[in-house]
Amino acid sequence: MKSSLLLGFAVMALGSNAALANADLAKAKNCMACHTVATKLIGPGFKEVAVKYAGQKDAEDKLVKKVMKGSSGAWGTAVMPANPQVSEAEAHTLVKWVLTQK
Repeated sequence: MKSSLLLGFAVMALGSNAALANADLAKAKNCMACHTVATKLIGPGFKEVAVKYAGQKDAEDKLVKKVMKGSSGAWGTAVMPANPQVSEAEAHTLVKWVLTQK
């Protein structure tokens, strides 16, 4: 019982560090220049993105493509430029994190 409780706390701690690490990655890759977690800045807030793409099986791949190649028209007239600083693996990490921001 005691060891399973400790394991549970360890998993929770790792999970919160992973979420923080992904927020740090978003800052490091300049995502936060145009986005915030909760509200629209230039682009939509990550929570809005998570709600819009919730339940879509191909959401991760769709959004990774937008991060890598850029996008326009999905959220009005603002253009999201391609982000050459982000590798494909980092884009998947970022998108997975964004999709949890409900």
